[in-house]
Formats: sequence, C-alpha cells, structure tokens
Amino acid sequence: MTNTPETSVPILSGAGRLLSQYDAIFCDVWGVLHNGVQPYAAAGEALARFRAAEGVVVLVSNAPSPSEMVAKMLDRIGVRRDAWDAIITSGDLTRAYLQERQYRFIHHIGSPRDMRIFAGLPVEHVALERAAAIVCTGVADVSQTAEIYRPILARGIELALPFVCGNPDLVVEIGGKLLPCAGAVATLYEQMGGDVYWAGKPHAPAYAAAHQLAERVRERSIERKRILAIGDAVRTDLVGAANYGVDCLLVAHGIHRDELLRGHEVHPERLEQLLQSTPHRPIAAMAALAW
Repeated sequence: MTNTPETSVPILSGAGRLLSQYDAIFCDVWGVLHNGVQPYAAAGEALARFRAAEGVVVLVSNAPSPSEMVAKMLDRIGVRRDAWDAIITSGDLTRAYLQERQYRFIHHIGSPRDMRIFAGLPVEHVALERAAAIVCTGVADVSQTAEIYRPILARGIELALPFVCGNPDLVVEIGGKLLPCAGAVATLYEQMGGDVYWAGKPHAPAYAAAHQLAERVRERSIERKRILAIGDAVRTDLVGAANYGVDCLLVAHGIHRDELLRGHEVHPERLEQLLQSTPHRPIAAMAALAW
C-alpha cells in the first residue's frame, strides 16, 4: 500500500485485506470486470475469493439492458460465474420506472439493439409528437455525439416531455475505446431545461435495489458501513457510493486510465488532481482490482 504526501487516499497493490472488512460488495462491471471484449481475470478471482468467505457480490451496471442479458454477456466474454451473486442494471430500473409511470407511448433514442429493454412491456414506439416520454438508451450510432440530437431535444422540451435516461454513463469502454452513452444526451437535455429521470448510478435507486438484492442473498440485513462499492468512474461510482453512504474502492484502469495511470501504476498526483472535481474520497484506489 502507498500513502504519499501527494494524496490522502491509500493506493493498493492488492485489495484482499480491504475486501475482508465488508459483508457485501456493489461492483461495477465495465472497466472493472471486463473491457467489453476481454475479462479481467484477477478481478473475477478477487470477487470469487470474497464470496468464498461468505461475502455477497451484487453487480451494479449502468447498461441499458435487463440483468439477464448482462449475465449472458458476462458468460460470453468469459467472466467467471462464481464472481457474483446478483445483478441490477439501468435496464432493470428503466423497465420498473416505465411500469410505475404507466407510460404507453414513448419515443426511443438509441441503437436498435437496445430495444430488448422494452421486451414484454405494454409500450408503443411513436413519433415525438405523440409520445408521453422520451426514453434514451444511448446514441443510435457510436460515431454520433449528443449534439446531433439537439433539435429533437429542443422539440421534446417544447412538448414538456419527461426524459428517461436508461444509462447515466457519459462514456463506456469497449475494447480500449471510450464510446458515448445515454448520459451524454440526458445531460444536454437537462442543460437545455428538460426534466430527466436517471435510471442508474450515481442515483440512490440503483444502490437501494442492490442493497435489497444483497440482503435477499444474505438472508439478513446488511448495514451500509459493511458495504463496499467498487468502480472506475468518479462521476457515477464514487459520487453514488458517497451519496448512499457506503465506502468506495476506485479502480484506475477504466475510463480514467489516461488521467490516473503511469504505466501500470496509479500516479498519486494525478489521482489528487482528479479528485479535486468532487468533495468525496474513495477509501482506497488501485490500478486494477486484484486480491
């Protein structure tokens, strides 16, 4: 462990001792367990060892897909199955919110592959003028930016349409590349004066759902002080954990890798610079999750 004068955050080479202090882990998926193409074997091993010691692992993902689809993707990529107990996704939260609000007519912004988020729901996909809400799962093409949707968003605001963000991430890592997510479009809608429901981290419903799942698996209550969140993003993982009242282990080789890593190690000064954007501090940081 390194704890230099440049940063008050311990930098770990292994997380085994830290993980052993908790009963449950809320773990991010992209950037921690895999990069969208390949699994991070050491991360899977660490979570499996935690579970072997009777810990509970709930994967908390901002993916705009139902949890069962994320489970299939993890199997396909090669993430070991004994690394986790349950999954909660932005897709799950989006579906629950649409059912709660009973939105029938929706205007979808996103890729056609994200349509599975609506499977089995009593919704109809309509033009903006007929919609009761906009549901965004991302950009239609990875070459696009949020700005291309400004005219649609402006009209949505004129119609006073609520905007449901099915993935609060701004970007996601796929095979070492950072690609835009629904969060970028939702941020623009909010900046333009629109009303946004954020279905995922850093917002409390994602953590409350994960907490319920963990307690269901453990078959007893779990205090927040006994929960550790693990993630790679300050904006979602660190801020969300702090707001929910749980500790956070920040993993550097995800979306902040260019800012934080020097070679394969966390640079203390760069870490401190990154953390200046938030009043929150992780309990520790490390380059990549490992026991």
